[in-house]
Amino acid sequence: MDQLAIADRRQLRRKLGFWRLVSIALILLAGIAAYIYASAGETGAFSRPHIARVNISGIIQDDRELLERLDRIAENNAVKALVVTITSPGGTTYGGEVLFKAIRKVAEKKPVVADIRTLAASAGYMIALAGDRIIAGETSITGSIGVLFQYPQIKTLMDKVGVSLEEIKSSPLKAEPSPFHPPSDDAKAVIQAMIDDSFNWFVDVVADRRKMPRDEARQLADGRIFTGRQALKLKLVDELGGDVEIRAFLSGRKVAKELDIVEWKAPGSSFPFGLGATASAWLKSLGYEAFPLLGNLEKIGREKLFLDGLVSVWQVGSD
Repeated sequence: MDQLAIADRRQLRRKLGFWRLVSIALILLAGIAAYIYASAGETGAFSRPHIARVNISGIIQDDRELLERLDRIAENNAVKALVVTITSPGGTTYGGEVLFKAIRKVAEKKPVVADIRTLAASAGYMIALAGDRIIAGETSITGSIGVLFQYPQIKTLMDKVGVSLEEIKSSPLKAEPSPFHPPSDDAKAVIQAMIDDSFNWFVDVVADRRKMPRDEARQLADGRIFTGRQALKLKLVDELGGDVEIRAFLSGRKVAKELDIVEWKAPGSSFPFGLGATASAWLKSLGYEAFPLLGNLEKIGREKLFLDGLVSVWQVGSD
């Protein structure tokens, strides 16, 4: 290949490299502009009188960001009411407790509706109890009032493979129950007492919020689940329905029907409108395979779930 052809190729590469960089810059600028535009729109919506909506879904944990969001809703004068939409099988008992208290703090200042969708069981129902009005679908699943403590037992497996674990501890109840040996009667009694104490607190909340005798609440707190229709008959929810019934209740609390319902979401950790994945595809089409992580921007912020201690959850399992 002669020197002229080599020079032409180099020049062509430089031109292609320049335009690739220009394309990347344009993509990033478009993403930033879209993000600023969306943020400005959200800020405007939050500053005007509106009804806030918070979605609580999946396994309930001690979610500090959600608690802070609810606190901001409580203090925001532009928020005239709150709709808590719940689709959850439950979660940690403590996670449900702190969310219940945070929602009641909002209810001290403005009307709150608990909107039970597909499922609000165990700690999910605990959160629904914080609403001034509980509205569920006819075939929604709710209830499962109770507390659970689970731990694995692998002593039999260890015996089969010839492995043992020796331990020296300060007292017999330290680190009990253990997965490495069956629990003693004393260990079982300690755990049962702890479960009973948390369970009694849950039953007291049901009795207080649903205005029913404690004995009646205790009879319903045997772990059963109910459809929305069954829950209505048992006075565990106030009404069957959806958005129409929510609006009607809030109207009765002097919240204007024409107000927009604005969803208060957790802060996003990815580019808006799916631009992370879009940018990745564009860059790959330009030959920049060195940026594979951009394709995963939509997944940033997701955390692994660990449930420790007492849980109030119906059908724990993988998604």
